[in-house]
Amino acid sequence: MLLGQSLFQSVVDRLTRENTETPEPSTAETGFRIRGLNSSFVKPTENSAAPGGRWAEDHYLDFMPDRADLPHPATQNRQQDAIPDMPAHLKRLSAAEIAEDLGLSDNDTSENLHAKRRAYALHNHPDRVHPAFHAAAHHRMTLANQMIDRALKRLSR
Repeated sequence: MLLGQSLFQSVVDRLTRENTETPEPSTAETGFRIRGLNSSFVKPTENSAAPGGRWAEDHYLDFMPDRADLPHPATQNRQQDAIPDMPAHLKRLSAAEIAEDLGLSDNDTSENLHAKRRAYALHNHPDRVHPAFHAAAHHRMTLANQMIDRALKRLSR
């Protein structure tokens, strides 16, 4: 205790005195500002911005040299606009044609059937084809998965 006051009370009194002694900030400064903050950022210049405001995506791919196989975002939309011809294997939608494409046989093992499913999905999965052909690819994958599941169930009996 200092002069009959608790330590807490003496700290509060000191802070109160300091606040009353400090002059009011000048009103000449307008707005809130953190000194030095404006010099720590690099603003994009007019020359560096890509058309359409996609400069962030453009520069993102610049830092991915190991992923050069990815389509550039600016050209990706143009590629989706032009619908290519449907691949011949996606036109084969009957169950008999899909079974022929799968090449199922009575001698297939469980591991062999799983390998056939993966190989089939590599070329026919809806995520791997043009968006215009998703319905056909979805139909082919659904039938193929049903056929493989039935064959796996027969093996487990």
